[in-house]
Amino acid sequence: MNKPPLEVEIKFYLTDMPSFEKRVRSIGASLIRPRTREVNYRFDTQDMSLAREHKVLRLRQDNSILLTYKGPSKIKDGVSVRPEVELEVNDFSAATNLLESLGFCMSLKYEKWRTIYQLGELEIALDEMPYGNFTELECADSALIRKTASLLAVDWSTGITDSYLLLFDRMKSSKKIEINDLTFEALRNMAVTPKELGVKPSDLPKYL
Repeated sequence: MNKPPLEVEIKFYLTDMPSFEKRVRSIGASLIRPRTREVNYRFDTQDMSLAREHKVLRLRQDNSILLTYKGPSKIKDGVSVRPEVELEVNDFSAATNLLESLGFCMSLKYEKWRTIYQLGELEIALDEMPYGNFTELECADSALIRKTASLLAVDWSTGITDSYLLLFDRMKSSKKIEINDLTFEALRNMAVTPKELGVKPSDLPKYL
C-alpha cells in the first residue's frame, strides 16, 4: 500500500487582512479561488475515538464536496505535517449516509470564508473564521513556506501549527462557555482576542 500524501502547512493570525492580501498580490501570487464560504462537518465514532487519536474525518462543502481523512500531525521544521487523503464526491447526502452507515456520526459543524492564491507550488489561503482572520501557507517544501512567510512580512515565531478546532476549544475554555459548533451565527457579536485563542498576531507593524 502506498503511503498517503502529506499535508504540510502553517497558519498565522492576522490583524489586517486587506493589507496582507495586497502583499500576497505584490509578490506575484495568482488568485485561483475567490472568497468562498466553506461548511465543514466532522464525523467520529460514538466514543469519539478519532478525536482521541488526533485523527480527522471531514466532509466539506463549498464549490465542490470533499471527503477528507487526516492522520495525527507532527511538527517538523516549524510546520505541521500530517497524512491527508481527499476524495471528491458529488452527492453530499449520499456521502453522509455512507459515513453514518459505517458507524460514524456527525460531531460538529464549522465554517469559514476562504480565498485562495497560488504562488508556484505554494498555496496561500486567506481564512475568515468566526473568531478572527488567518492565513494558511501550504506546500510540500517547508523551506519555501518559511521563505514566503518572510516575503509576506509575518513573524515566523508566531506561526500556528494547531488546528482551528483546537483554537476553538481554547477559546471556549478561556471564556468558560459551551458552544458545540464553530459558526458565525454561534459567535455572533462575540469579541474574541488572540490571547483567548492562545495565539499572537503575526502582522503587527514592527514586522512590516
